[in-house]
Amino acid sequence: MTSILDHTRRLPVPPKPRRPRALLAGWAIAAAVATVHVIAWNVTDMSFGALAEGWRGMADFLAEAFPPALGWDVLEPSLEAALVTLWIGLLGTTLSVPFSLLLALLAARTIAPSAWVYQGARSLLSFLRAVPDVVFALIFVTAVGLGPFPGVLALVFHNVGVMGKLWAEALEDADPGPAQVLRSAGAGRMQVAAHALLPTVTPQLTGLLLYRLDVNVRSSLVLGLVGAGGIGFLINQSIKLFQFDEMLTHILVVLVLIVAVDRLSALVRRRLT
Repeated sequence: MTSILDHTRRLPVPPKPRRPRALLAGWAIAAAVATVHVIAWNVTDMSFGALAEGWRGMADFLAEAFPPALGWDVLEPSLEAALVTLWIGLLGTTLSVPFSLLLALLAARTIAPSAWVYQGARSLLSFLRAVPDVVFALIFVTAVGLGPFPGVLALVFHNVGVMGKLWAEALEDADPGPAQVLRSAGAGRMQVAAHALLPTVTPQLTGLLLYRLDVNVRSSLVLGLVGAGGIGFLINQSIKLFQFDEMLTHILVVLVLIVAVDRLSALVRRRLT
């Protein structure tokens, strides 16, 4: 018995069969990816030489930015604008929750009332997601004027598209067991969603909501550059006036704000899990 086992252990491992078609397909995909990157490189005028030649301009810019202006006359409006940026991101996230949830329920294949409703909800989410929040901000600035209000509206519209899609996918990936039990008992679609699907995926939905809050606070900074209020407006103003030391102060305040929001959302996500 021992000799037979030892003999079987010494048997050579058969070579892995070659798949010429798979190998050829791999090379074709690699060639296609390389070709696309070469085209993108040429179209975007990528040049590390130009970047190296521009070191003097970057050095002058940094020399004018350091040290940052830390006087209270600069810090006070910077902190106030940072709070406005935070409120824009907060309202842009929370006000989009009911619309995102409604469209997510209609765009989830497992509970959509019909294929037409499913396709319509998906198309609307795709449109809202495809239009950048900056474009929405420019539209609402022309409608209601400068200030934080158009920034909130821009984030609401764009965030509905993004969060609605994420929530719809979370609903589709939910455990189908509880939903099937309720359907077999005669429950309707909304009853299944309210009592089976939503309680199952609530931690995932909340985690995605907190992630979007983090993203929206960052986005509200960019919206300020187009007149939607917040600290982005001060950064844009400092650049136009060549006050780079004040610009650096505003950027440092933004850094503290972003880190604080990120830590807070991470803490809440850990508590949920």
